[in-house]
Amino acid sequence: MDIREKMHSGELYFPGDEELVKEQLGYLEKLYDFNQIRPNEQEKRAHMLKEMFAEVGENCYIEPPLHCNFGGRHVHFGKNVYANFNLTLVDDTHIYVGDYTMFGPNVTVASAGHPLDPDLRRQGYQYNLPVRIGKNCWIGAGVVIVPGITIGDNVVIGAGSVVTKDLPSNVVAVGNPCRVLRSIEESSPHCHEARTTR
Repeated sequence: MDIREKMHSGELYFPGDEELVKEQLGYLEKLYDFNQIRPNEQEKRAHMLKEMFAEVGENCYIEPPLHCNFGGRHVHFGKNVYANFNLTLVDDTHIYVGDYTMFGPNVTVASAGHPLDPDLRRQGYQYNLPVRIGKNCWIGAGVVIVPGITIGDNVVIGAGSVVTKDLPSNVVAVGNPCRVLRSIEESSPHCHEARTTR
């Protein structure tokens, strides 16, 4: 198994590999350019996202600055995804985001982790687990999502939450660690309460 296969398998690998770092720097150069695009150059931003990301649907908007460990190379966005300032995607392996999902400012989605063994950690090893976020989710400001998490559709995650376990569809979840607060009924008159999470 070569290093690129290990990156996407959950196996330990050494991210300081010379060829891998050289490849990564190329992606980061594009990310740097994206973050320098002027606010009135929206078409240029959209075009660059298509170059940077593994997949990106129509009408996606990301407010710079955007931070990605591999410049978005392993990021898959559906259509109409919105991200506010300072979205951090630690995309050492794949991160999937469904249609119409929204990110508040300062959200972190991490796919990379490090071993508990101090000797392995000292040597610089890491492992990666994919993150999957469903359609029509609202991820509140300052949320942290750790490696390997799957979030269902229509989920609202309260500001400042730390998501350490999978979340089913159609729930409001909050806290550190993040826990399901209640289910979401589409016809409920209380749906507007969710606006306090951003």
